Amino acid sequence: MAQETTATQPHTAPAFKPAQPSLLYLTEGGTETEIKYRYGHTLRDFAMFELMDNPRAFTDLRGMYRRVLDIAARHGFGAMIAGFDYRASPDWGAKLGYSPAGLAQMQHRCIDFLREVSAPYADDLPDIVICGCVGPRGDAYLSSHVITATEAEDYHSTQLETLRACGVDIVWAATFNNIPETVGVSRAAAAVDLPLNLHFTLTGKHLLSSGPNLREAIISTDAQAGSARPDSYGINCSHPVEFTPALQPEGWTDRIRALRPNAAKMDKMALCKLEHIEKGDPVELGRLMGDLARRLPQVDIWGGCCGTWDRHLDAIARNVGARLEGQSHQTARVPDFGAN
Repeated sequence: MAQETTATQPHTAPAFKPAQPSLLYLTEGGTETEIKYRYGHTLRDFAMFELMDNPRAFTDLRGMYRRVLDIAARHGFGAMIAGFDYRASPDWGAKLGYSPAGLAQMQHRCIDFLREVSAPYADDLPDIVICGCVGPRGDAYLSSHVITATEAEDYHSTQLETLRACGVDIVWAATFNNIPETVGVSRAAAAVDLPLNLHFTLTGKHLLSSGPNLREAIISTDAQAGSARPDSYGINCSHPVEFTPALQPEGWTDRIRALRPNAAKMDKMALCKLEHIEKGDPVELGRLMGDLARRLPQVDIWGGCCGTWDRHLDAIARNVGARLEGQSHQTARVPDFGAN
């Protein structure tokens, strides 16, 4: 069990590589929606890691990730690719019938896959970053699951300790929606010496489903986690129409380093009920992300979430990459949130 982190004995979170003026990273898109709806594979409780036991799915995933890496190479981006371990935490693993040892073994296989598929691109990309992926203990889109920071630290420490043993470069905490859990996962990552890029997901009202706005979520998590605060923040599983209004021309936005939007503007609960992929407008999405790239020069990690894959990622990389061509990337510059 993880020890209680106190104000007098905090863990100090490690830092990920600092942003570089000429280097942007491309992530994968909505892996679950792509493999499920375009390739016809079944996911129990949205768990990707089980597909490591499916030879046909393994082949499909290799092809999917090669297309992402090809896009990164074509646009001069580095690659930051995440594992399939969003559901590889104790409660979800037990629900799916995995022992702690079996679950840890699946995590290792997921990270090994990322290294294997990216290895041929070592000479084609300026950098390759291998990520572990941690999801919330409960439902990402509901606020009914109550968890304290101490409980969250204890819960997430199991998965994070395994990711540390896997040797990942950074952890992506995806679709978090309440502050106590973000504090706990931050402390757990710091305790095992892993840098954490923590993503919130926002509703159509530009808020976390638990109530706070993005400003409150970032400032409160930083304050409560103290020296164990995340390396940086991001937004995923939300369309720009949902999260752009939440961004303000204030210092806290400098903590945002990653944006991974959904393809469609639809409400997330409605998307979950569709039982097909909703691709939205890839051209418009690319343009909107390019606009954000000019407004948020500190953001250097770009990708997608539900409904996005190669077409969306290509449009995003093309529009975001124009920032490097048209202006220098200076993190000290104050973002311009004026009208387009």
